[in-house]
Amino acid sequence: MNIDPMSAGAELLIVSQFTLYADTKSRRPGFTQAAGPAIAIPLYELVIKECENRGFNVKTGIFGAEMKVSSVNDGPVTIILETD
Repeated sequence: MNIDPMSAGAELLIVSQFTLYADTKSRRPGFTQAAGPAIAIPLYELVIKECENRGFNVKTGIFGAEMKVSSVNDGPVTIILETD
């Protein structure tokens, strides 16, 4: 946990996921506050380019596509952040 990602040889998988910004005040989540493609795509591409510029090996998803992504946590901890 004391090694930065670059020193550890980390590779990055960057996928867009607008559902992370959901309004959950009712039984059915709403996504109207999520950025639309005109804003979100350039931000997504900027994050990818910045990570590549810093020397990371980056793999990406396809913006707006339905994707199945699986993850194996291989580390000393997993931190789940929850808010009210």
